Amino acid sequence: MLPRSYWTERLKENLDLLRDYASLLAGSAGRLVLSLAYFVSVANGLSVGDFGLFATASATGIVLSRIAGFGFVSPLYRTATRRPRLIGTYTAGFLAALIVSLPVVAVAAVGFFLFFFEGEMAPAAFAAVIVAEVLCWRSLEVVVIVNNGMGRFFTGAVIVVAGSGVRALAALAFVSFGDGSLVSWALFYLGANAAAMLGCLAFCYPRQRLRWRPDLYLGRMRDSLAVAGAEIVFYLQSELDKLLVLSFGGPHTAGIYAILMRLIDLTALPVRSFNTMIVQKLMKAPGLLATWRIRWGIEAGVALVSVAGLAFLGGVLHFFPRALGGNVADAAPLVLIPLLVPAFRNLVEYEGELLYGRGKTATRAAIMATVGLVKAGLLIVLLRRFEDESAWIAGLNGIFLVLWLLSAAACYTALDRGAARRRPVRGGFSEVPQPGE
Repeated sequence: MLPRSYWTERLKENLDLLRDYASLLAGSAGRLVLSLAYFVSVANGLSVGDFGLFATASATGIVLSRIAGFGFVSPLYRTATRRPRLIGTYTAGFLAALIVSLPVVAVAAVGFFLFFFEGEMAPAAFAAVIVAEVLCWRSLEVVVIVNNGMGRFFTGAVIVVAGSGVRALAALAFVSFGDGSLVSWALFYLGANAAAMLGCLAFCYPRQRLRWRPDLYLGRMRDSLAVAGAEIVFYLQSELDKLLVLSFGGPHTAGIYAILMRLIDLTALPVRSFNTMIVQKLMKAPGLLATWRIRWGIEAGVALVSVAGLAFLGGVLHFFPRALGGNVADAAPLVLIPLLVPAFRNLVEYEGELLYGRGKTATRAAIMATVGLVKAGLLIVLLRRFEDESAWIAGLNGIFLVLWLLSAAACYTALDRGAARRRPVRGGFSEVPQPGE
């Protein structure tokens, strides 16, 4: 019979886990409310076409923000989790990598603008959105990542809620005082993101002296570049659909699609909080997902939460189509059609986080690249085959089902292959580093 101290320790660990998840979930709940207010203001303050252009430019900025820093946020996060006394040292490395990466970001941004946005969106508006995403919001995310790594989940949650609140206030100010143009909103958006970034850097980043240690950074660059590649590929496959819809359907169709995907994005907020927790658990206990019962149980839970979220929003809009404003009312009859998309979409994201938690960054990048290519091909076929909005939106359920099946098969194959290469030691498993992982 196990001693009472064992059960006391297990109970304490579970209570600590629940407390940390509650802190993250509180941040997600607060962000959900503020994100909804922000979304309603912007979606109705702009025309549907301009909202589509803004959402697509923002998605482009999110992809480009993963180039910034060349993935050095990964060793910074691992340092915050395991050796917080070195945060100042790795922060200096991250800042150096950020500066070196900015010309690459600028060249990529020009390429995206010329290929997708020229003639549709003013260069000044595009540039303002890109700077807001790449420099401002990404910097805020780094502060959150470092605080979460140190176990300061409540602080991280407060930062996210405060940042979302500033953006919501900017959206309300735009509706009240702006001229309704896309350029005007882009400047409001840049100002809000800059204010949020400066505030969280001033008050929430750990106070440590910056120390320059290139000998430490060189040993982490392979992992950093692999993480950057995986992040770029993941967000490219996640956001590529907006670019393709803009290219094939034009700004108005892109606006309708952006409204739908924004509502679907809201269902992912509690799931991402869960992802943060499970990645940290995997770093400390690699055997956490050893059984298929646990794997499918977690996947079923993620799927149910995701579908329930969209079903609730779709139900509200079915009975009250103008609840989120006139522009959103145009998309209200379509919200319940892609009901399964959030489940499959969030599961693909969750599986990518599992691979990151197990250190399989190269494998993660390869899987995300494959998923992205398949998604692009299927979406192009869908948009060309069906002109009716309801038809191609319904087809999204099938596309994301295929993507989930591909991701799940590849993810768990990689995890099981890694488990077979671990050797048992007292108290658990010891990792044997594998080439390319």
